Amino acid sequence: MSKRPINPVELAAPVGFAHGWLVEGGARTLYLAGQCGYDQAGVVVHKGDLVAQLDQALRNIGLILRDAGMTFADVVQLNFYVTSRDDYAAARKAFGKVWRQHCGKHFPGMAMFQVVSLFDPEARIEVQGIAAQ
Repeated sequence: MSKRPINPVELAAPVGFAHGWLVEGGARTLYLAGQCGYDQAGVVVHKGDLVAQLDQALRNIGLILRDAGMTFADVVQLNFYVTSRDDYAAARKAFGKVWRQHCGKHFPGMAMFQVVSLFDPEARIEVQGIAAQ
């Protein structure tokens, strides 16, 4: 078995974590670190806009998948952490539209958690998961 971090150059350089870990030997497994709506400099974009931050977080995950030779079709588990369940509930249709733009009709195992806060106080959502081939 071999393991290697996946850190796309288009994302902010991680400090104290890797954006993803690719595990090979038999099945290939990629462990995705939590992604918020960060730009390449590591700054949260679209402050206060939950849906736009989801879009950016999924873009970031797409880059990690690409660098591991995977796509969203390989994602088997995603966890969503939001700071407001009510904001999520109000934006469900918009979330679905963003989801389809990135993932089409692929729906991995998913869970949604409301949390008191995320590491960056400007972040409204964080997405973390696992992909496998």
